[in-house]
Amino acid sequence: MSKRRAKNSGEEIEVILTHEHTDFDALASLQAAALLFPQAIPVLPQQLNRNVSEFLALYKNQFPFVRAKELPRARVKRAILVDARTANWTRGMDKRTQFYIIDHHSVHVELPADAQVWTDEVGANTTMLTERLIREHIHLSPVQATLLTLGIHEDTGSLTYPSTTARDARCLAWLLEPERGVNLSVVNHFLNHPLSDGQRALLEALIENSEFLDIVGHTIVIAQAKAPPGFSDEISALASRLRDFHETDAIFLIIDLGDLIQVVARSSTDEIDVGEIMRGLGGGGHTRAAAAPIHSQDLSMREIRNRILELVHKTTRSAMTVRDIMSVGRPKTLSPDMPIAEAHALMQRWGHEGFPVVAPPLEADEPERLLGVLTRREADRAMSHHLEDQPVSRFMRAGRVVVHPNDSIPMLRRTMIESGWGQIPVVNDRGEIIGIVTRTDLIKLWDDARRPERQPAAIARRLRQTLTPAQHHLLRLIGREVDRLDYTVYVVGGFVRDLLLDGQTERILSLDMDIVIEGDAIKFADQMEALYGGRVVRHKRFHTAKWLLDDPDHPVRWDLLFADMAEPPGEDASLPGHLDFVTARTEFYTAPSVLPTVQSSSIKLDLHRRDFTINTLAVCLNPNRWGELLDTYGGLNDLEQGLVRVLHSLSFVDDPTRILRAVRYEQRFDFTIEPRTLELLVDALDLLEKVSPARIRHEIERILQEKKPEKVLRRLDELGVLAHLHPDLHASERLAAQFTRLRAARSAPDADPALVEEYIERLYFGLMVCGLSPEAIEEVVERLACGERPGGSSRAWARWRRIWKRCGIRTCAPVRPYAC
Repeated sequence: MSKRRAKNSGEEIEVILTHEHTDFDALASLQAAALLFPQAIPVLPQQLNRNVSEFLALYKNQFPFVRAKELPRARVKRAILVDARTANWTRGMDKRTQFYIIDHHSVHVELPADAQVWTDEVGANTTMLTERLIREHIHLSPVQATLLTLGIHEDTGSLTYPSTTARDARCLAWLLEPERGVNLSVVNHFLNHPLSDGQRALLEALIENSEFLDIVGHTIVIAQAKAPPGFSDEISALASRLRDFHETDAIFLIIDLGDLIQVVARSSTDEIDVGEIMRGLGGGGHTRAAAAPIHSQDLSMREIRNRILELVHKTTRSAMTVRDIMSVGRPKTLSPDMPIAEAHALMQRWGHEGFPVVAPPLEADEPERLLGVLTRREADRAMSHHLEDQPVSRFMRAGRVVVHPNDSIPMLRRTMIESGWGQIPVVNDRGEIIGIVTRTDLIKLWDDARRPERQPAAIARRLRQTLTPAQHHLLRLIGREVDRLDYTVYVVGGFVRDLLLDGQTERILSLDMDIVIEGDAIKFADQMEALYGGRVVRHKRFHTAKWLLDDPDHPVRWDLLFADMAEPPGEDASLPGHLDFVTARTEFYTAPSVLPTVQSSSIKLDLHRRDFTINTLAVCLNPNRWGELLDTYGGLNDLEQGLVRVLHSLSFVDDPTRILRAVRYEQRFDFTIEPRTLELLVDALDLLEKVSPARIRHEIERILQEKKPEKVLRRLDELGVLAHLHPDLHASERLAAQFTRLRAARSAPDADPALVEEYIERLYFGLMVCGLSPEAIEEVVERLACGERPGGSSRAWARWRRIWKRCGIRTCAPVRPYAC
């Protein structure tokens, strides 16, 4: 380093500078420029990103960087700016200092008249410099090569950002050749650097104060917060994390730092140029990343927010519309009364995956009416059930989902996600169908926007806050062990649904969940048994396994299970008695209302076999995808809207017991059965007669285990479901009052022990049938296959009658005793 220092104040020097809040691309550029211009001194800025600062704390002696105060007292003849077009002046710079700018950002700032500029369109500034290092055959030490690798990875999102070029990839490949000696463990550590306590607190505040806006088809988030006292960490890392958390097209952070308000912006699309917007606030940056510092006495946070909105409306554009990708011309359509067989033949003939279903106009001067869409999948399923003579209207996805030619691609994408339609008619201003756009059209775009449902940070936080440390650790452990087998694992269904609703249900707190594995669930369960003990019960026909954690003859090795926990909970951990591992599978129904045939499959097909969209949500447990939400069938949207919706038109035909479950979910969550689903439910009521008594009884028992089963029973009565089980079954106001008194009696401080010890669903069932005639009771019991059971004896029935009498519930005695 001494050979670069000026010997006295009369000499001239050259310096290499970069921007404040230095990231790895800037630091790597500083190092690469020092190799290309050995006569220049690379100067570290005052403010470094935390991961950069910690990297230098370990490896600073491997680099030629100096602080500004360490520069010799000499005039700066030339300043080389890397990854920046402006930088803080150092000692010795004056009006005669020449500027040489090496920057890949397309930023419009006023430069000195004689400044030289080297720029190019690449993902990372380091790439430009690395290419010259390659051409000039300059040797790199392993630490230097590792830093350059960090620079390219960070600024290209590991080659995933839209600004990434083939040149970035070639330079990264060159750096990763064995002779360069890059340490990928170091790269991984500093690319995935944890947030500080202050950053985490600020991130939480920003999440809580996020405002969502829809502007010309783009989802934009403005988040505002006051920084914690003494906050000095970088903010840029929070912008990227929050953008990924919200899965938004652009995000603007407005952070009160006291005397200064810092605005940081990130965009995931070129249609929102955050650099231009920040320049409108007196800041700068490029299309995808920019910032603006504003003195708090100049503008308030609210004024800044309003100014951002003005600039967003003024500058945001949509470069591509539905018109650019749609199939122009009137598509093939179906009439609602066309037989399924004819529609199926048309699909086979034309190779289309879906057809709009239309009806004639009501008035002569009006366009035809769009009633829905029939997909190839629904037509195939109807044909497999020998329903070829049934009309299209019975199986179509009903509704009027359309887009217009000038709608943006993001708007089209959201419409497809929210509706679940893969083929959407395009209409003109009069409502006439002029084309169609499909999922395949979107795929052909190789669109860069990601699905907005995935919120790994939010879900990971919910899991951490809701589960006990032992439960959280167990799921983490399962994810790691599955990863070792190169499988993918998800927790699916009701657990995820309840987690997203409130996270405090009995299902969540008891870890009652289905764990679905894309791979061999039985093999995985066997591995867990071998590593940690317990006992596995295998069901090869259904590709499932139950891992028992409470078998005294096969104890779990708690010391191994919790070996890497700071405070192992031991055997008294709040864990379930078992965990169910399920191989991802699909089902085929060979006839209505019969049990399905099962085959191994993917997670998406596994979710498609489920009953309702709100039960198709899945959360990945693999370490590199921890907390990622899979929402293939619009379950998140229905959860937010409070809707119970079947996945396809034959859902109740495949399994009529879903009728009972639909009503149970509707009443439990105070949801609404979606109109088309309700129509399909009523149409399928006759199919309940084909369901075995045991399956009906199981659903009735589940209903009677609800907190307020009378709500479900009254809705079943209203829809005519109870009448299809038996004409004399009803849910009256009197029955609801009896249920309420029964619960009150059981929860009273001096409650009768016999009342508390009895299964409450048996008591409920007794109340349901006790007012029926002896013949009706016989028929109900036969229909539900109750039979004689422990507790169903005459002595038990007499005990119930005594208990009900103490509760003030008047009942009649049936001829024979039954317990269900």
